[in-house]
Amino acid sequence: MFQTEYQFKLPKGYVDDDGNLHKEGVMRLATAADEILPLKDPRVQQNPAYLSLILLSRVITKLGDMNGGSVTPATIEGLFASDLAYLQEFYQRINGDGIVMVETKCPKCKNKFEVDIGLGE
Repeated sequence: MFQTEYQFKLPKGYVDDDGNLHKEGVMRLATAADEILPLKDPRVQQNPAYLSLILLSRVITKLGDMNGGSVTPATIEGLFASDLAYLQEFYQRINGDGIVMVETKCPKCKNKFEVDIGLGE
């Protein structure tokens, strides 16, 4: 079966208006509409950096125990910078080819090599 949703855990977490911390969530694969429709949004036309906020709000289907479960651009605006960077990288990873190579070093022999840490199936 083809996987279309992926779980994630934010490094810091989203703090809602009541002070509750939400760290775990679910992101679905993006559709063409997810990437194209936000371009018509006036906020994106005034500030192209806003595109990623709208895009993430469309593809994140769950974030913690948030009442109503709706993730809006305002929710994404409220993230800590490190969580936003994490979600942008996570989005690229699941919507790309799934291959993420990381250079590492053997703790015993000190030999450097690359490891595929892709999401797999």
